[in-house]
Amino acid sequence: MSKEYYAYIMTNKSRTLYPGVTNDLVRRMYEHKKKLIKGFTSKYNIQYLVYYEITSSIYSAIQREKQIKGWLRSKKIALIESTNPEWKDLSEEWFNK
Repeated sequence: MSKEYYAYIMTNKSRTLYPGVTNDLVRRMYEHKKKLIKGFTSKYNIQYLVYYEITSSIYSAIQREKQIKGWLRSKKIALIESTNPEWKDLSEEWFNK
């Protein structure tokens, strides 16, 4: 069984963008939504998952996150809107059970 790693982008109601990386996307979204991690995401109420990619290598996930972080905001928005034009929270259904 191969392990999965994720590069992702989260946002808030003001559309502040936060790229991140994790090996467990569901757990990480839960931590962000419940503000279990102090820092940028809890301070700015970043809780909507608007984009993610899956890779089988932690190195490529980290490389992708760094690449996205280096982009201009307009390029990040274009990436999000290429798969999620309505900026829906892709993790919304995960915790409503």
